[in-house]
Amino acid sequence: MIYPDAYFNKVEEITIEFLNKNKIKALILDIDNTLIDYSKIMTSSVENWAKNLKGQGVKIYILSNSNKKKKVENIAKILDVPYIYFGKKPLKMGFKKAKKELKENSKNIAVVGDQIFTDIIGGNRCKMFTILVEPINEKDFWYTRWKRPIENKIKEKIRKMQKIGE
Repeated sequence: MIYPDAYFNKVEEITIEFLNKNKIKALILDIDNTLIDYSKIMTSSVENWAKNLKGQGVKIYILSNSNKKKKVENIAKILDVPYIYFGKKPLKMGFKKAKKELKENSKNIAVVGDQIFTDIIGGNRCKMFTILVEPINEKDFWYTRWKRPIENKIKEKIRKMQKIGE
C-alpha cells in the first residue's frame, strides 16, 4: 500500500517509452512540490514535459489537495488539462472522478506525486499504477513537513530494492 510501482527524481524523467512499456495511457498529477515549487513556479522543463506527453496521446489530469482553487486552476490552464482542487487524497473520491473523466481503466492510469501518504496510498487504493517523485523543494507546508522523515525511511528502502533489481 505504501510502496510505489516506480520511483523517479523528477517528473521530467518519466518518458513516453516508460509509460508505453507499462501500458499507461493517462496521468493523474499532483501539483505542490511535484509540478510547482513552494513559490508556485512551474519550470519550462516541466511544462514542456507535460505538453510533449499530451502531444503523444497521453491524457493528463491534475488532482491536488490544495484548497486554493486559483493556484490549481492557473497550472491547469497553462497545461490545458482538467483538474480537481481540494481532492482529499488519499480518499478515493478524487481519483474515481478523475478516472471517470479520463475514460480509462485503473490499470492504464498512473498517479504521479511527491507524497507517499496522499498520492501513492490513494493511487494504490484505487488499483492505479503509482509513481513517486522527489519533492522539487526541501521547503514544505507545515502539514506535509511532519511526514517527510517517515517517507524518507520508505524511500531509502525503495532505493535499496531498486539496486538489488538492477
